[in-house]
Parts: sequence; structure tokens; C-alpha cells
Amino acid sequence: MILKLLLITIVLMAAITALFAIRILVQKGGKFPNTHIGGNRDMAKRGIYCANTQHKMASKDKRSILKNTLN
Repeated sequence: MILKLLLITIVLMAAITALFAIRILVQKGGKFPNTHIGGNRDMAKRGIYCANTQHKMASKDKRSILKNTLN
């Protein structure tokens, strides 16, 4: 029973993967969609960035504040 269920699951997953691959290959200019926050223009317009970018921005701001207070 478990083996049959496992085989059905593997076949279904393989079929779904193949359909996605065919869609990307056949579609003109087909490529995987960019689902990362950094690739979303609307999020960038609103000032929302990925965690790494926000960390870099915060670190840069802290350094500039520290420089200004020491001078």
C-alpha cells in the first residue's frame, strides 16, 4: 500500500515538473519567474527590500551617524 502511494506521488511530481519545464521551453522568452523581493519593482517603489539589503542600508546609516558625531 505504501509503495503504491509512493510510486503515484513520484509519478505525479515528475509529470508536474515536466509540464513546468515544457511551458518554460515553449513560451517565447520563457524563464523562471523572479519571486525574490529584490526583483519586484512595486515593492522597491514602496521602500521594501530583502532582509540583506535592509541590513546593509541600516549599517551604512549607523556608520555615517557615528562619523558625524565624532567630527
